[in-house]
Amino acid sequence: QSVAADLNRSGVMPREYPPILDELERGAPARLRGLGGGCIADAAVAEFADGSRVFVKRAAGMPGMFECEAAGLRALGATGAIRVPRVLAVSSDALVLEMIEAAPRRRHFFENFGRRFAVLHRHRGKSCGFPHDNYIGATPQPNQPLAGPWEGAGEDDGAGWPAFFLERRLRFQVRLAAARGGDELVRLLDRAEQRIRELLGSAPEPPVILHGDLWGGNYIVDETGEACLIDPAVYNGHREADLAMTRLFGGFERSFYDAYNEELPLAPGHEERLPIYQLYHVLNHYNLFGGGYFDQSRRILRRYAAG
Repeated sequence: QSVAADLNRSGVMPREYPPILDELERGAPARLRGLGGGCIADAAVAEFADGSRVFVKRAAGMPGMFECEAAGLRALGATGAIRVPRVLAVSSDALVLEMIEAAPRRRHFFENFGRRFAVLHRHRGKSCGFPHDNYIGATPQPNQPLAGPWEGAGEDDGAGWPAFFLERRLRFQVRLAAARGGDELVRLLDRAEQRIRELLGSAPEPPVILHGDLWGGNYIVDETGEACLIDPAVYNGHREADLAMTRLFGGFERSFYDAYNEELPLAPGHEERLPIYQLYHVLNHYNLFGGGYFDQSRRILRRYAAG
């Protein structure tokens, strides 16, 4: 049953409400206003008698998803580079976040956003990957370093990135695609692997913390008119992977990229590498939604395939 179904027309809470809200020790919520179901989770705003409000997400059948999201938000927040909602409570089927009050974008919004995103990318991780696996949308995202568990991972200067991206990102997704009939993508990746390795290895950088899934739907504008990141798929990797995703569905305003590049210049050849990084998300969309994402994935792989 969805959060929205818990409400009556006035938005006043019936007797039942998400029990995770009791962890806030504010009493039972006076109202729970449904925001409609997303493709993965239902969302609502809970309002308490003292006038405070929180954002609540709930979903069933996705074990560990919210714990992973909470860990990602905390990791991003710990950098102090750019705002993310504070995690107030988390369980296996629910997540409670600080309520971000939306406001219009302030002047130079995308310029400020680009500079802050570059500051985020100055925060180095010890190795490609993350302390635990998480999700990209509803798809599992494996994050264990290729050398073994995170706890034993050594410092990575970036040399391990091409192999990590190929195995943990592209090959994982094409295996899922093969299970739904996309065997051709496996063969194309085999043919493209050498060129992909060469390109990804041509601009080595130490791994940095990534949002992992930043597009126009995964940031909001806070009460100060600045960007606030939401719905991450955090791991440590090459920053070009983050920027490639921002350009997949129309992109941000030019001032975002100009400001980013002024703060943290990109290496030559990044435009040639961009479709490789976008391929991960296109493959994921094929595995989630099917449709034309198969042809888009095939076109990208053919660009780099030998023979």
